[in-house]
Amino acid sequence: MRTDPAISRLLMLRSGAIAIQLIAVIAVYFLLEHQIPLLPLLVVIALEAVFQILSVIAYRNVSKAKELGMLMQLTADVLFLSVLLSLSGGATNAFVSLLLLPIMIAAVSVSARGLAYIALLAIAAYSILLFKMPQHSMHHMQMTSHFVGMWVNFVISASVIALVIGTMNRALHSRERTIATVREKQLRAEQLVTLDGAAAQITHQLASPIANLQLLYEEFLEEQPDNEIVKDMQQPLLQCAQQLKQFRTLSSELRTQTLAATISLSALAQQISDTMLLQYPDQQLNWLNAAPASSVTNDAMLVPAILNLLQNAAFANQQAEQQTLELNWQQTPDNPKTVSLVIRDFGKGFSAVQLAELGGQLMPSETGMGLAVMLSNVTFERLQGSLILFNHPQGGAVAKVQLTIAEPQVEPA
Repeated sequence: MRTDPAISRLLMLRSGAIAIQLIAVIAVYFLLEHQIPLLPLLVVIALEAVFQILSVIAYRNVSKAKELGMLMQLTADVLFLSVLLSLSGGATNAFVSLLLLPIMIAAVSVSARGLAYIALLAIAAYSILLFKMPQHSMHHMQMTSHFVGMWVNFVISASVIALVIGTMNRALHSRERTIATVREKQLRAEQLVTLDGAAAQITHQLASPIANLQLLYEEFLEEQPDNEIVKDMQQPLLQCAQQLKQFRTLSSELRTQTLAATISLSALAQQISDTMLLQYPDQQLNWLNAAPASSVTNDAMLVPAILNLLQNAAFANQQAEQQTLELNWQQTPDNPKTVSLVIRDFGKGFSAVQLAELGGQLMPSETGMGLAVMLSNVTFERLQGSLILFNHPQGGAVAKVQLTIAEPQVEPA
């Protein structure tokens, strides 16, 4: 049964409770010969069994149940138990403290609001059972203060369970999320170390062939100085040498994680525009607003990380035969220490799988290994920023890069 674990545990507990209730009612009536309303109790247990069967059928293939469903199940448990207690002595029943069980389950299964609702419902059920007791019975037994004291004890117990177990459960979930985040970052760091080693090896292996080509180019140039084909070799070789130098710089930055000075947003925007004009002259950058007068922390990887996203956006545009990329700066008053660069293309957008996984791990892509977004995400996180990917309502994909504004440096007096 592929049922949600929380619902599955609740259904198993209820199945056991129904069996115990049935055995207890029969034993009390036939063996202990207590005068209890046997038929009404059996009817309530039968109704609870029918509800249990319907719940099992409803949740048999639900891998993740909503909190509302869990609250409905716990509400039904409180109501069934309250009716059974009402038919078998009410507040005088020794098992009235079983109303604490739904509170315990809620403390580890639902949110704080849901827990408060179940706790108040159980307290209200106990209160109704207490108020429904015949006054002459209470005076006759001289047990009024005792039953009121039991009610107060129940309220205190319910409150303590809700607060203590609920708080411990939330702390445990928070620690699990933290551990999962740390584990994910560790795995990603291991991937980056592997990629860094591979990049360094490839750079080293390419250096010698390029150096040999440079020597051949110089020899050809001396022998045939007027040959146009030989002259055309100069620019590609120069670009290869510059790229190898840049690879070495970026690899060093990844290993040492050293931070350089800050860069103004206007200078960053200008670098983006100039680079995109050289690499993708067919794509037009449409800046919707001017860059704020602020600076962000900068290192050798920041601009390449943003360019990775722009290259993906340009490729998506080319696939859709579009030629415009929209960029704009966003800064909200409630978070003045951050600024966001929003990049939108007009391609087909992200698939559901891509939205769930992009930026966190390596993914296959049509043009390579899908490294660009992951490396960009790591760069932004290292600079105390973040990357959010989503689809635009009117079509296309959106990459929102959030960067932390650098504190102005105070000159020493």
